[in-house]
Amino acid sequence: MDLHLSGKVAVVTGASKGIGLAITRALVDEGASVVAGARDVGGELTDLEATSKVIAVPVDLSTPNGPSDLVAQSAHFGGLDIVVNNVGALTPRVDGFLSISDEEWLATLNLGLLAAIRTTRAAIPLLLERGGGNVVTVASVNAYLPDPGVLDYSAAKAALWNVSKSLSKEFGPQGLRFNTVSPGPVETPLWLGEHGVAATIAAATGTDFETAKANTVAAQGGFTTGRFTRPEEVADLVLLLASNRAGNVNGSDFMIDGGLVKGL
Repeated sequence: MDLHLSGKVAVVTGASKGIGLAITRALVDEGASVVAGARDVGGELTDLEATSKVIAVPVDLSTPNGPSDLVAQSAHFGGLDIVVNNVGALTPRVDGFLSISDEEWLATLNLGLLAAIRTTRAAIPLLLERGGGNVVTVASVNAYLPDPGVLDYSAAKAALWNVSKSLSKEFGPQGLRFNTVSPGPVETPLWLGEHGVAATIAAATGTDFETAKANTVAAQGGFTTGRFTRPEEVADLVLLLASNRAGNVNGSDFMIDGGLVKGL
């Protein structure tokens, strides 16, 4: 299926690894140009930059000006058509709600919510200049499945869904679409890395890594697919929503969680 993304220009946040890297790679494969923002732009993102279809921009997206500075780099490609808000971080709160300080709440909200708001706010005028465009925001299954172990993360992701829905109502008549994707646990460093969620839970509960991983798959009744989602699967969904193949989809959320959430 041709997604008609050739020649489009996208901004992707949190683009250096995991889901963001998979999205950046998929956009390039479809012929799009990408402004890829991340705190650390080395490794595989540098390899993509060699294609001349990617600008890798080192940026702290938790700062007030970082997101707008990143969006401004789209001028290199002559405009902006697509924004993918992907940046985020998850810290397991193994000691519960009372252990989460104001500073930790603010850090989560800065990166997990305000980075997307600031990026989108900077991007909307540029998208309107093109006569239309798409903003796809990577939320989380925890927007639907609040968990005390990731309470602040869950709250930030639920807020992202709410903001996206509101923007779809305000700017839909002007040709802009806003949708969210809500993955469950994904095979990324965030979950499976040396200092990822599974390793943190293993250390806190006195189990080994593989047990913690298996317990994640079994949680809440288990993934009906029996496995973590792959980053490339999330990327495929994001690209479909960013394309005119989904041209009448606006203000919607799409779970990709391996059947983790059992409710309607």
